[in-house]
Amino acid sequence: MATREHELRPEQERLGEDREEYEDGEEEEEEGEEGWDDWESDGDDAGGGGGLLCLFCSARFDSESSLFSHCASEHRFDFYRVVKETGMDFYGCIKLINFVRSKVAENKCWSCGQVFSSNSELCGHLHALEIPQLEGKVPWGDDVYLKPFLEDDSLLHSLSVFDDDDEDDCGMPMEKGGCSAGNGSLAETCESNLKSIINDGSDVIDRFEKTCTIESTDGECSGSLAQEPSDKQLKIARASAAARGIKSVDESYFGSYSSFGIHREMLGDKVRTEAYRDALLGNPSLMNGATVLDVGCGTGILSLFAAKAGASRVIAVDGSAKMVSVATEVAKSNGFLYDENMEMQQKRDTQVITVVHTKAEELNHKIQVPSNKFDVLVSEWMGYCLLYESMLSSVLYARDHFLKPGGAILPDTATIFGAGFGKGGTSLPFWENVYGFDMSCIGKEVTGNSARFPVVDILASEDIVTETAVLHSFDLATMKENEMDFTSSFELRLSESGVSQSGVTWCYGIILWFDTGFTNRFCKEKPVNLSTSPFSTPTHWSQTIFTFEEPIAMAKEESAVVSSASVGTDECPAVMIRSRISIVRASEHRSIDISIETTGISSDGRKRSWPVQIFNL
Repeated sequence: MATREHELRPEQERLGEDREEYEDGEEEEEEGEEGWDDWESDGDDAGGGGGLLCLFCSARFDSESSLFSHCASEHRFDFYRVVKETGMDFYGCIKLINFVRSKVAENKCWSCGQVFSSNSELCGHLHALEIPQLEGKVPWGDDVYLKPFLEDDSLLHSLSVFDDDDEDDCGMPMEKGGCSAGNGSLAETCESNLKSIINDGSDVIDRFEKTCTIESTDGECSGSLAQEPSDKQLKIARASAAARGIKSVDESYFGSYSSFGIHREMLGDKVRTEAYRDALLGNPSLMNGATVLDVGCGTGILSLFAAKAGASRVIAVDGSAKMVSVATEVAKSNGFLYDENMEMQQKRDTQVITVVHTKAEELNHKIQVPSNKFDVLVSEWMGYCLLYESMLSSVLYARDHFLKPGGAILPDTATIFGAGFGKGGTSLPFWENVYGFDMSCIGKEVTGNSARFPVVDILASEDIVTETAVLHSFDLATMKENEMDFTSSFELRLSESGVSQSGVTWCYGIILWFDTGFTNRFCKEKPVNLSTSPFSTPTHWSQTIFTFEEPIAMAKEESAVVSSASVGTDECPAVMIRSRISIVRASEHRSIDISIETTGISSDGRKRSWPVQIFNL
C-alpha cells in the first residue's frame, strides 16, 4: 500500500467527518451444508424494541435489567452472577460484554470456546460458566476488550451494575447527600455534556471534568456532584474515546485510498503488480478451484488475477465505500462479478467475485462465512518501512479467523533490511552547488530536519556505503500480532564499493527496505520475490531514510589509523557501526515508532555512542 506523503510527520492529516454508520446484522441461517454459493449478505438488525441489543441474538430491550434477564433465561448467561462471583469492577464488566460479543460474532461459545457453523447452533449449545474452574484468571481480562466491539454500543453507555451498591462497595461517598437530589438538573446537564464529549472523542477527561466544575455554582455541592458521573461514566468515556480515535484514523486511512491517483501509482508499479500477477497466475495447483479472500482489494486487481487463475470463489474486502463500488464495477465490466440473483445454470464459471464493504475484522458481520473457510488469503498490505499503516494486523486477523488450516497466505514471508548511506543519499550535494553558488548552509539545515523525521525516497545503489544487514524476518503463516513489535541489533561495515579514494567514507544514516516472498511453500510451480531494495528496480515504496544527527567517519579495518581522537571522526574513523533499531506500533492507530541507537567502534576497540534518535511514521 502507499501513501502520498514522502516526508512523514507525526501529525497525520485528517479527512472530512463523513462517516459510514455501522449496521449490525443477524445472519441468515441456511439448512443443510453451507457452500460458497449459499452465503448471503446480512440485512438490518432483526427484532424491534428498545436500543439495547442482546449479546447473543437480535432481540432488543429498553433496559439493561430486561436484557440481562433475557440472557439468563434464554441463553444461560447470568451476567450479575458472573460479576458477583468473579468480583469484577466496572472495567471488568465492559471487558466481559465486549468479550462475549466478539465470541458470538465468531459463532464461538463464550464459556468453553467451542465453534459452531451458525448462530442458531451456538444458541442451542450455550451453558453457564463454571466459575470455580477459572482459578483466578478470566478469559476476558485482556485490555483489548476495553475497546467496544460494536460501535456506539448502547449497552455500554447504560451499564449501571454498580449504581445500587452500598457506598463502601462503589467507592463513591456522598457526604453531602442532598446535592445529588437537589441538583438534578445539573446532573442531567453534566450527563448531557458527557454524551456530547463521548461523541466528539477528544480531550475527554479534561473537558468533562472542566464542564462539571464550571457548571456547578453551589460550591458545597460541586465536589461530590462532579465525582458522581466521573467515577463511572468517565471510564466508559475513555474506552469510547479510544475507539472513536481508532475509527477516525481508519476513516482517514480508507479515505486516502479513495483517490484514483494513489491506485494509478500502485497499479503502475510493475514490480509490485507483476509479482502478484505471477504468483497468482503461475501456480495453478494452488489457484485452480480455490476459494480466495482478498483483504484490502482497492481496484480489485488481485481478485481479477485470482479469478483469471481459476478460483471458484473470490471475496474481495475493502474499507473504502468508494473503492468497493469501483471494484464491483470493474469486476462486472470484465465478466467476473458474482450475481447471487442469477440462476446457477445461467452463471459462467468466471463469475466468482463478490466485493464487500467492511474491515477484515468485521467480515462475518457482513456475510456468512462458510465453515470450510478460504483456501487462499491474498493481500497487498505492505507500507513504507514494511509496517507503516499497520494493515498487517488485519491480515493476521483474517488468517486466524477465515483461512482454513493449512491454507495459503500470499505473500508468506517478509524481511526488513538495512544499510548505511553516504552523502549522496542526502540533499547536501544539491545545495553545495546551485548554479555555481554555495548554498550549503541551507543543506545543513535540511539535513538537520531529516534527523528528526524519516524521509521516503529512492536512493541510488551507489549511495549505499556499507554491507547489507538483515534486521528482521516474518513468517506470515505462523507469526503472532505482537511480533510486529521487535528490536534488532546488527553491525555495519564498509562495503568494497563504499570505500572512498581518501580511505575515509562518511556514513550519514541508515536506510531500510523490505522484500516479500511468495515462496515454494505455497507457490510450488513459480515462487516469486518482491524486492524494494535500492539494488533492484525502484518501486512506489521507495526506501525509508533515517539520517544521523551527525555523520560518522568509517574506514576499512586494514586502512584505519589508530588515534586518540573521538571515534567516528576523520582522525579516528570507525571500522564498524553497531546499531540497535526498535520498531513498535505507536499509540496513534496505524502509526509506528522507530528508535535508533548507534555506536561506532574503532580499530583498537574503543567505542563511541550517540544519543538515541526517535522517529515516528
